[in-house]
Amino acid sequence: MPTLSRRLIAVAMLLMAPSGALAQMDGHGPDAWQVTGVSANDVLNARTGPGADYLVIGAFTPDATGLQMVTCVPFLPRQKYWELTDSQRSALPSRWCLMQSADRRIQGWVAARFLAEDTSAAYQPAGDPLIAEAVSLVRQVYDLHQSARSQSAIGPLHPSVARNYFFQDAVVRLKRGDLGADPLFDAQDTEITELEVFPAPQRAMHRGMITVYADFRNFGHPDRAVFHLRIDTSLADPALRIMRIEHEGWEFP
Repeated sequence: MPTLSRRLIAVAMLLMAPSGALAQMDGHGPDAWQVTGVSANDVLNARTGPGADYLVIGAFTPDATGLQMVTCVPFLPRQKYWELTDSQRSALPSRWCLMQSADRRIQGWVAARFLAEDTSAAYQPAGDPLIAEAVSLVRQVYDLHQSARSQSAIGPLHPSVARNYFFQDAVVRLKRGDLGADPLFDAQDTEITELEVFPAPQRAMHRGMITVYADFRNFGHPDRAVFHLRIDTSLADPALRIMRIEHEGWEFP
């Protein structure tokens, strides 16, 4: 009978346990997280490792949303967690999770007790097929551009093919020439590494406009290009095209 009682208690605990707590144990769970339990005049420190003794390398604001969870320690699958005795669970060290901000500019380990499932209206999953198509188009432009530069071939910025990727006004600007800097990398000389193309985390689509980020390093210096795309209805077969590329201090076209 005592064994049955213990099993019933364990089942009750399983039903009452918050899914977020278990998700933090095995490093899985909601698509996004938000900061919770941090005072309005304070921040959630991001550290180089899982513990308060590690160096602070960044900070999340008390209202930060859209955070992505990479992993958590201690790592413990749910089944293993429920196989532990109460004393073993109590002896587990405090949970810490490796998190990154929505724009990937802040990363570090934080105490899991300050994390909760993101329930804000600002978070928008990037599962829309049109958003995925926009990301694919921008990535294709970069791939073709890099390939053309290395092989001295015609790339996506050449006026003869640019209409396949850009709105007409951008093609007109490319025909004029004298851009001063590469519209994709905001530089004349480039040595590109760590190129990553992804949808804008907070609002990838708004009123038909899709925003895509391209993060990269040029000669080791971090940079970002912001692409705005929408359906070009002037085409015989309407399709996504790039309207504008924004860099710090200027934009194309």
